Amino acid sequence: MFRLGLIINPVAGIGGAVGLKGSDGVVAEALARGAVPKAQERARQALLPLCELTQAFELLTVGGEMGADLTASLQLPHTILYQPASPSSAADTRAAAELMREAGVDLLLFAGGDGTARDVCAAVGESCHVLGIPAGCKIHSGVYGVTPAASGRVAARMIGGELLSLVDAEVVDIDEEAFRAGKVRARHYGQMQVPGDLRYVQATKQGGRESEELVLADLAAGVVEEMVPDTLYLMGSGSTVAACMGELGLENTLLGVDLVENGRLIGQDLSAAEILTRIRGRHCRLIITLIGGQGHLFGRGNQQLSPEVIRAVGRDHIQVLATKTKLAALEGRPLLVDTDDPALNRSLSGYLRITTGYKDQVIYPVANPE
Repeated sequence: MFRLGLIINPVAGIGGAVGLKGSDGVVAEALARGAVPKAQERARQALLPLCELTQAFELLTVGGEMGADLTASLQLPHTILYQPASPSSAADTRAAAELMREAGVDLLLFAGGDGTARDVCAAVGESCHVLGIPAGCKIHSGVYGVTPAASGRVAARMIGGELLSLVDAEVVDIDEEAFRAGKVRARHYGQMQVPGDLRYVQATKQGGRESEELVLADLAAGVVEEMVPDTLYLMGSGSTVAACMGELGLENTLLGVDLVENGRLIGQDLSAAEILTRIRGRHCRLIITLIGGQGHLFGRGNQQLSPEVIRAVGRDHIQVLATKTKLAALEGRPLLVDTDDPALNRSLSGYLRITTGYKDQVIYPVANPE
């Protein structure tokens, strides 16, 4: 019988929606700001495709919020292999992963972000087949599904006996303290083996800064020229949007969300709750870019743009910026959205206009696997 392991980092992503850009060492502050843990729900979305296959696999998991609470609520038969401390820590993730490797799991599913991937990699390396359920704030590593449901779909296919090639995927993480200061310092931590289905498993985030400076400057000039008076503009994260802020002559939160009106900065590094309060009842547009190499628009490092925020703005008022070089690097793969709302993900699918230069646009597909 197929042996499936499950580990959930219960605080993964807790700092995202409240603007903390990570979870390491800031759990208490995130909760004080009103953060709501979402790792359980993300893991639940991944496990739903498995609920009809309970006779085909044995599930090994961790006690409490690290797995057993969720599997019990879904009535999935399971064995608790490890009992974590309370509250749990990264040491519990590593210990549980080691036990699952020793138990010979055929696939280890884990819900978290890059920090969780680091812990699992430290415990199992390339000796165990793994797949991440994306639940963290920053997910640069190539070991995660493009959405939680996609991770579950891959697991279901493996349990069903389909032959999926295994490939080496990179585990990378960034310095969260530097990240909160607007600097990206990425480091390679190793490789793990994941199912190699490119429809469902994301690529490693593309490093480096935009090299097409002239194209980027022209793009930014066009965006600023077309800004409408008395309209709120939510300016998303990333260097492409930062070029627009530079064109406006405004200070920019490279890895946060700022608010601009009539050429003035009126809100900086806002949380999801703050955004909703500020835009309620106002005309608002959202300017974002995609993550190079992965193609994600939402759900990777910009959890401040919550489902409620995206709905309040509306699909027709979202402007996506990307140079043609950045789009070409996707090699035809669609853009991706991974909010905490599957219905919203579906509503965002289809073709979007992408601003690629000065008064230059292309259409590009958004098509996420369910």
